[in-house]
Amino acid sequence: MLLLHRTVVPGLRQAYRLKSAPSRLCIWACSTNDSFQPQRSSHAFSGDNSSTRGWRVMGTLLGLGAVLAYHDHRCRAAQESPRIYTREEVRSHSSPETGIWVTLGSEVFDVTEFVDLHPGGPSKLMLAAGGPLEPFWALYAVHNQSHVREILAQYKIGELSPDDKAASILKTSDPYADDPIRHPALKVNSQRPFNAEPPPELLTENYITPNPIFFTRNHLPVPNLDPDTYRLHVVGPPGGQSLCLSLDDLYQFPKHEITVTLQCAGNRRSEMTRFKEVRGLEWSAGAISTARWAGARLCDVLSQAGHHLSESEAHVCFEGLDSDPTGTAYGASIPLARAMDPEAEVLLAYEMNGQPLPRDHGFPVRVVVPGVVGARHVKWLGKVSVEPEESYSHWQRRDYKGFSPSVDWDTVDFDSAPSIQELPVQSAITQPKDGETIESGEVTVKGYAWSGGGRAVVRVDVSLDGGLTWQVAELDGEEQRARKAWAWRLWQLQAPVPAGKKELNIVCKAVDDSYNVQPDTVAPIWNLRGVLSNAWHHVHVHVAP
Repeated sequence: MLLLHRTVVPGLRQAYRLKSAPSRLCIWACSTNDSFQPQRSSHAFSGDNSSTRGWRVMGTLLGLGAVLAYHDHRCRAAQESPRIYTREEVRSHSSPETGIWVTLGSEVFDVTEFVDLHPGGPSKLMLAAGGPLEPFWALYAVHNQSHVREILAQYKIGELSPDDKAASILKTSDPYADDPIRHPALKVNSQRPFNAEPPPELLTENYITPNPIFFTRNHLPVPNLDPDTYRLHVVGPPGGQSLCLSLDDLYQFPKHEITVTLQCAGNRRSEMTRFKEVRGLEWSAGAISTARWAGARLCDVLSQAGHHLSESEAHVCFEGLDSDPTGTAYGASIPLARAMDPEAEVLLAYEMNGQPLPRDHGFPVRVVVPGVVGARHVKWLGKVSVEPEESYSHWQRRDYKGFSPSVDWDTVDFDSAPSIQELPVQSAITQPKDGETIESGEVTVKGYAWSGGGRAVVRVDVSLDGGLTWQVAELDGEEQRARKAWAWRLWQLQAPVPAGKKELNIVCKAVDDSYNVQPDTVAPIWNLRGVLSNAWHHVHVHVAP
């Protein structure tokens, strides 16, 4: 259960089908560890009488009365005499031949059938074979969710011996203990790994987002790197030379500066969740920020290593210095043609808003790819290489892809879709806040607008009546260059509040220079990962009498 990151659900759903529904219910009812009980009504399994009533109700609803009654009997029997195992017995089950057993707390699980279905790959789960899950679960907060625990509960086979429990506690250091201190204004979406966004009222106060409240997207613990010993490895082509660059070596390349907006592919995912459940961090409209980046151009560094444009569909692969327990580095890639194009302005950045990169944002060096999905920008960069297209990162192959609303976790084929590179046109309202009460008379509406691929925002339309009538907002911020509009436009509208209105449904939509426009609703763009969420943004406010 080690690497249940964004691809967690396909494997879990498949595993879920391995057992019958009555068996799942039995295990839930029989678990002696309260932390493993699913989130159900407190009336269902609170005691013998209520349990019986619960089974009768569920049997009536599911048409399985006789089967459930039988399993109720089995559960009671199991509760009276759970199978007891020693830690040594668990350790002896650490291979496919002997079976794969693991422990969590005082409970023992046989996960042999689940190994090949594990979304992070069999090797990740095998690290815990014959031992406790706790040291590995600490790395991925996604494990501590009810649906994951329900899946694990299917595989429970017994309890650890009471005499063995004390000795079985494995003391490990917290992999997140050395993470940096964060700004208290950030809205936290997950602590481990840390992911957070600025509140909307601060997001567009400045064209350049202050470093402390720049949105944070981490996948693993933040590495603590020494700038004096840092080295960037750039693998050269056959016949070329590989480079091992210190921070001082990077300073010797011509310094290039650009203003770039980074946006996570999951920005505004929470709106898709309200329509229909998706899997991923519940980002509001703040998984986006803008900074002035400075560093060496990637094309200059690749050229020095001997790389040139080629006719093959090669990718430049980036590996981070953050890695999972197996040593697998976080990584991503972009096409070689983009990387070698000086006009694409891809940076190996070492400054953010005139300062060294903060630890949360890639210290000492990160990749910044203008116009491309924010999570593609590998932080804590350790290695650059050029590989065949099919070799690009596992993280990128199994995530950051959009699918039809008809595709669910039972039918998804990640190999059937290309990885997201450029994001669609986007806008959101940051003032007033949803649910706020405004004064009658005049309202000021503010927000941001951005489009991927360097496409400039040419217009933002704002409606105070849910989209029946529209007004054009005033665009602020830096002027944008054709096909090199790497940063957002801030916008605002001052408009009279219609007389007699007690509430307003404020809406915005942006148009880019290709005349792409945001869709009006989430329904036609919904996808199981909740990415590419760019429907009209709505804010409902009350008008003071």
